[in-house]
Amino acid sequence: MTSSSQSPRQAARSGWTWSATLAVSVVMVAISACNEQKAGAPVPLPPPEVSVIKVKAQPIPYLRDLPGRVAPMRIAEVRSRVSGLVIKRLFEQGSAVHEGDILYKIDPAPYQVELASAEAALARTEAALVLATQQADRLETLLARNTASQAQYDAADAARKQAAAEVAGAKATRDRAKLNLSWTDVRAPISGRIGRALLTEGTLIEQGATGVLATVQQLDPIYVDITQSVGELNKLRRDFASGELARLSHDAANVHLIMDDGSLYGSAGRLLFSDVTADPSTGQVTLRVQIPNPHDELFPGMYVRARIKQGIDSDGIAVPQQAIQRTNEGKAEVWLVKPDGHVMLQPVEVGPVVDGSWVVREGLEPGQSVVVEGFQKIVAGMQVQARPWKTEAPAGEKPHDADASEKDSASIDKSNQPVAQAR
Repeated sequence: MTSSSQSPRQAARSGWTWSATLAVSVVMVAISACNEQKAGAPVPLPPPEVSVIKVKAQPIPYLRDLPGRVAPMRIAEVRSRVSGLVIKRLFEQGSAVHEGDILYKIDPAPYQVELASAEAALARTEAALVLATQQADRLETLLARNTASQAQYDAADAARKQAAAEVAGAKATRDRAKLNLSWTDVRAPISGRIGRALLTEGTLIEQGATGVLATVQQLDPIYVDITQSVGELNKLRRDFASGELARLSHDAANVHLIMDDGSLYGSAGRLLFSDVTADPSTGQVTLRVQIPNPHDELFPGMYVRARIKQGIDSDGIAVPQQAIQRTNEGKAEVWLVKPDGHVMLQPVEVGPVVDGSWVVREGLEPGQSVVVEGFQKIVAGMQVQARPWKTEAPAGEKPHDADASEKDSASIDKSNQPVAQAR
């Protein structure tokens, strides 16, 4: 009886449970559908980050790398002025010599005999002059007493003058003999470094021979002759005339040499002058540089490259090398971040590379933001998030912010605004 009375209740309870389960399932399905609908909706991505620098005007030197050849400051060929037999060489080949040092000795015996003969002839003429002078003085006294004729006195006076002339000639012959004897010591005409000996002991030098005994070259300081095209030189002069470039002081050390291994030579030189004649075959002008050479590292005839500072662009603009992009035609361009955060390509005209940065001649103004890193993330017109570019620093040092702060950038831009207008 009891089991029959509970069956309707159990049936009712089972129906309620099924209804509740169905309602919960419907709710879960609806929630799942909502979640699936939300999951399917596109989620906007943040703008890509790029590293930028603020363009600013600054003094930039106008540098050019030009080829050149080393040349001695002075060069002298050692020659003998007299003939004779070379009896001694008194220098070490390749050593340094000073002006006046004896380099060779020529047999002096013939010239010593010549000097002795000249001195004897001088003594004879001086004795004749003494006799002629006494005779003239005696006749002058007699002429005053009217005991000698005028003709006798005139003849005595002429003899005295003739004897004086012979003494002068004998002295000149004596001096020439002394000079020839001194020339038997062949001396260094200049100070410098002497090359190899071209004649040895026992060589007979003939009268009038033009043979070179050795060569002396002054190597400290030394010259470097570099070449530049006439077109570049004229453009440089026009830039000076227009004020685009400022001239350097005349005595400024404005030239550095680049050695074969790419290193810079230890001492800087200065530009002396440019030649007034262009080479008709190449259209280039020679510029001469004087540079110290205390350790004889530079040799005449050596090929070098000279990095010459020819002027200063007082309000120049430079950007890192990686900021410059190239078109298919090879033209230079940069990515700019506009004030609204969108990027654009800007064509530019670049000059030389100075201290690892391209000098920009045209196309940029102070205050503009140039992209340095992150090119692979952007296309023209895209909005980006700009961050100051941090230059690479050596290990143990903090990287340097190219734009330290917005405040500094603003002050720099403000200070450079008149320069930008002038450009």
